[in-house]
Amino acid sequence: MTDASATERFVAPLLHEREEELDSSLRPGSLADFVGQERVKEQLAVALDAAKGRGEALDHVLLAGPPGLGKTSLAQIIRRELDVSIRQVAGPALERKGDIAAILTALEPRDVLFIDEIHRLNRAVEEILYPALEDFRLDIIVGQGPAARTLTLDLPPFTLVGATTRTGLLTTPLRDRFGLTFRLDHYSADELTLIVRRSARILGVEIADDAAEEIARRARGTPRIANRILRRVRDVAEVRHAGAITAEIAEEALSLLEIDGSGLERFDRDLLAALAGKFGGGPVGLSTLAVSLSEEAETIEDVYEPYLLQLGFLQRTPRGRVITDLGREHAGAVRETSTLF
Repeated sequence: MTDASATERFVAPLLHEREEELDSSLRPGSLADFVGQERVKEQLAVALDAAKGRGEALDHVLLAGPPGLGKTSLAQIIRRELDVSIRQVAGPALERKGDIAAILTALEPRDVLFIDEIHRLNRAVEEILYPALEDFRLDIIVGQGPAARTLTLDLPPFTLVGATTRTGLLTTPLRDRFGLTFRLDHYSADELTLIVRRSARILGVEIADDAAEEIARRARGTPRIANRILRRVRDVAEVRHAGAITAEIAEEALSLLEIDGSGLERFDRDLLAALAGKFGGGPVGLSTLAVSLSEEAETIEDVYEPYLLQLGFLQRTPRGRVITDLGREHAGAVRETSTLF
């Protein structure tokens, strides 16, 4: 298999400005359009301006934080600001040294290589990256045993943008090779309201201010969830009503989606109910909880628990998960509401 064909297997085609239809995309196209994360934007803007002024590749960038906060969008913005191409790949897809070698040798000067879920890189692949990131050099071992020799290839200066939801799983040698590290935080309700309004304009749907605020309030501090809810609310508005989204229509759609006033979905409530009912409030081990809910333990830990912890409904203890008084109160309120209907 040639380098070109190997690259095509793992990397999205080179993206150029003319090939994109930004007017139909909900992703922000520039730092000015990117709502929230003010500290990150300010630091990144300075680094981008400095790199462009010197005509150099931007330092390698690590973007960390929960899913849906804009890591991929920031990677795309970086490449637009630098006016270069981007190659995108998921960390688990890079299984062999030859995979990353094919990608690195296809890069042009100052290109951006975006690796999502970089904490899941194969260790052998990760070791290939070390000299590539530090010295823009690719070391390839040819042959085996006593006859083995090292072939060194020079690489053009490039920028690696790594995205991770689990910073703690990154090895220290890899983490230390990033010149810029940014942690993305959950968004405020006001910031999400601005995002919902902007997305509504792009989707061509009219939305009332109080409807946008209600969607934002139930979006778990996450733009991706806010946009997902907005699409579903739009569907209800178009199918059952005249198309415009009012507060009443938003409430109807959110009820249909089973998203309560705190942003909890059915599984979140089932988890709290299991803790409060089956296990007497806890503590209960994660694996036991997962089996009782017929869900993977990793999914509960990565997808559902962070928001419940953020709300103070759940606690992680050395002996297992425990529901808090706030969690009991919410679970009880949900049960009472259910019995009324």
